[in-house]
Amino acid sequence: MLVLSAIGVAHVRSTMPRATLTVDLPTDSWIDEVSTAHPDTRFRVTTALLAEGRGIALIELDTPELVSLVSQMDQYSDVATLELLWKHDTEALLQVETTDPQLLVPVWRAGVPLETPFEIVDGRATWELTTSTERLSALRSALEERGVSFAIDSVTGIEANEADRLLTGRQQEIMLAAREAGYYDDPRNATLTEVADDLGVSKATVSDVLHRAESHLVDWFFEERLAATGTS
Repeated sequence: MLVLSAIGVAHVRSTMPRATLTVDLPTDSWIDEVSTAHPDTRFRVTTALLAEGRGIALIELDTPELVSLVSQMDQYSDVATLELLWKHDTEALLQVETTDPQLLVPVWRAGVPLETPFEIVDGRATWELTTSTERLSALRSALEERGVSFAIDSVTGIEANEADRLLTGRQQEIMLAAREAGYYDDPRNATLTEVADDLGVSKATVSDVLHRAESHLVDWFFEERLAATGTS
């Protein structure tokens, strides 16, 4: 387990750090048991909030084991409500309310905005966070106090370069993979499905991440264009 210390983030103290963390889910949590029981399934959390001691999340799934997985989730006493909002073939959108939001409490206590979507696979969550150095250190302490193991995959300053300012690490990774696969070629030499298969993620994930990344790049282009021409 890597520990985020003052030394570890000193190089980004003058800027706001962006960190990527891999967090081991608490072993007595329902989401850890379900995700480890279905290690090939990606739980894509599109919304997560903490209210009155309860956690509420929207979770996207794409798995042939959908029926058995949802049935297993519904058996846990700390899953207060489980609603199937949308389903098509192997894909579904669930709203889950839990009375024991172990993963959200440390984030809430540290006052760190949790960026969504994030993914949970086989008992591990991958988070991308942008906050102050002090709050990032507070999150480290909150996770350690609850005995949650985690690894710091990267810590960079958001002003490190233009790409890091515009796109998250995940967006850069998927956009680069799409480009190398030929998705942006003319004519196009790869589909979203092929890019998703190369990355081992769902087509919906690739589509959403690329859409967000492309939106940021288009906004940046026109902001720069307008600034250069002096128009508003």
